[in-house]
Amino acid sequence: MIFISSESAQQIPAEMIYYGMTKTAQVAIARGLAETVAGTGVTVNSILAGPTASEGASQFVESLARQQGVTKAEIERQFFASVRPSSLLKRFETPEEVAAVVAFVAGAQSVAINGSAVRAEAGVVRSIF
Repeated sequence: MIFISSESAQQIPAEMIYYGMTKTAQVAIARGLAETVAGTGVTVNSILAGPTASEGASQFVESLARQQGVTKAEIERQFFASVRPSSLLKRFETPEEVAAVVAFVAGAQSVAINGSAVRAEAGVVRSIF
């Protein structure tokens, strides 16, 4: 079982406290479920994705670019310079990049990853743990 959460679960954004709270709750539920099914061979994890170029995010960026009369690349640059400056990737992750982490966690080679919040957030969270 894999929950798609967000880095906002660990580093709650001031502009979206409500979102961070729901993502933190989701991670807690996943951990509780993992403990509930311990020893059954079922694993339960959360993926903490970073800012991702999902359809909705891409439409929002495009809309902002039109409103401001700049390119989508400029909006993305501004976002990572001011809203998520800790990002090491300095761009939105692609859905495929997040999916690659999900595929690994879903695979047989990841059996030792259980009850975990797996970070796939491109370095947005300023923590080494």
